[in-house]
Amino acid sequence: MSAIDWIVLCGTILFIVVYGIYKSRGSKNIDGYLLGDRSMPWYSVGLSVMATQASAITFLSAPGLAYSDGMRFVQFYFGLPLAMIILCITFVPIYHKLKVYTAYEFLEQRFDLKTRALTAFLFLIQRGLSTGITIYAPSIILSTILNINTTYTTLFIGTVVIIYTVYGGTKAVSYTQMLQMSIIFSGLFLAGLMVVQLLPQSVGFSKALAIAGKMGRMNVIDWHFDMNNRYTVWSGIIGGLFLQLSYFGTDQSQVGRYLTGSSVGQSRMGLLMNALLKIPMQFLILLIGILVFAFYQYQKPPVFFNTYEVNKVENSGFKTEFKEREKDFDLAFADKKAKVIALESALSNKKNVAEASAAVKAANENLQQKRADALAVMKKNDVNADLDDTNYVFLRFVTQYLPKGLIGLLIAIVCMASMGSTASALNSLASTTSVDIYKRLINKTGTDLRYLNISKLTTLFWGIVSVGMALFASKLGNLLEAVNILGSLFYGTILGVFLVAFYVKSVGGKAVFYAAVLTEVFVFIAYKFDWMAYLWLNLFGCGLVIGFGVLLQNLLKSTSKIAQ
Repeated sequence: MSAIDWIVLCGTILFIVVYGIYKSRGSKNIDGYLLGDRSMPWYSVGLSVMATQASAITFLSAPGLAYSDGMRFVQFYFGLPLAMIILCITFVPIYHKLKVYTAYEFLEQRFDLKTRALTAFLFLIQRGLSTGITIYAPSIILSTILNINTTYTTLFIGTVVIIYTVYGGTKAVSYTQMLQMSIIFSGLFLAGLMVVQLLPQSVGFSKALAIAGKMGRMNVIDWHFDMNNRYTVWSGIIGGLFLQLSYFGTDQSQVGRYLTGSSVGQSRMGLLMNALLKIPMQFLILLIGILVFAFYQYQKPPVFFNTYEVNKVENSGFKTEFKEREKDFDLAFADKKAKVIALESALSNKKNVAEASAAVKAANENLQQKRADALAVMKKNDVNADLDDTNYVFLRFVTQYLPKGLIGLLIAIVCMASMGSTASALNSLASTTSVDIYKRLINKTGTDLRYLNISKLTTLFWGIVSVGMALFASKLGNLLEAVNILGSLFYGTILGVFLVAFYVKSVGGKAVFYAAVLTEVFVFIAYKFDWMAYLWLNLFGCGLVIGFGVLLQNLLKSTSKIAQ
């Protein structure tokens, strides 16, 4: 990067951190530290909710996912607007009425302490591991720029986030996220414009999408009902609905965001803002990935986008063999480019489009085979080499082709997104640990100052745990999918417990506790043996908790009658 980019990058991040610490000064009790004194307006709630969900993973991995797999991931969010409406009607007024710090306090009032503790524990496991992935995402950026191992950049990013989250609490999170999202939207808009400008003059926006479509990348809607297909309209609306309900309704990282609202109305407005903007935002982020894909049909892409892994093989005894495979790749690309130009001409003349499309697909299959041959050499050199480079596609494009200044801004955006979502997660982990575990089980009569200090200590603790998880995140493949798969292993069970609490009044604490334990076992078995695509695990888990809960409650009643 140039000196200008480094100035923009460092200046933007430093400004965000200082601004958050300044605005959050004066938190003297646990209410102010964890919930910002419940004083935030709806637009701050809305932007904070969006920023918590839209981590660096979104801006780093989504374009790469679109580049390799097309637009179909957008269907993942189709259940979100309906989920927001359900939350506004049910969850939000209950949480505000009870004036809870965490979602899990409600479960003790409805069931018992062990159910509250179990659900809080499931959340802590899931969010603690997921936060590690959000820390790892920006470390990829710095490691690529500096050409050093991600271990060092992970430790650096994690330390920065921990410092300002421990100091400022939820106000630091909310105020920084509000500023972050405004910069993020501006930067993404500029990135989209620049990709279009970099396309050949004969290829405009619409033709770029047409070419991508002929190569199978504009697969936005899939109406087929297939339980093993990850992204369809049905998996998004049904499975996605249950995932979003659980994430926004029971995950403290999100509940903590809208509990900061000054009233029920302000919290509701913030969630509805997210319902309106999230799908268009995600669509545009994926669309940038499609435009990058179109760009690389004319400009030769690297055989592998992760320069760190490439450098390893180029400095090894397999260098000559790897270079030969790169030459094969270059020749295959030249052939494919000629076929793409022919397809472009066919689209303009509206003649022989089918034949030209088939020729491009065949040439692309040949190119992918040459790439696979090069990757096999990398694997030969290092059996532990990370051969999934989708997280590096957009980053490589930004650093190679965008103008000075904008590179620094876009990299700052990805770093800030990670910082925002990571800070929210650490804050939620701290609130759950200090309120649901420490305050309820260990020290029930402590002072406000004591609870405030414990909240800061638990923030630090979870920060360290998350950094530890981040050091292993490179083994998880595409980060955007990894974090959602991890959530799907727990969210269905947690949501099921809450739905029983709200709507199945006949089921008691003992029945729902054992139902949740049994369900979690079945969910892991279903995932292990690949019974269904991961989004359906949310519906599967939720349904099992309700079914097992009703069944166990009836068994307990029968046993009680027999005993009498």
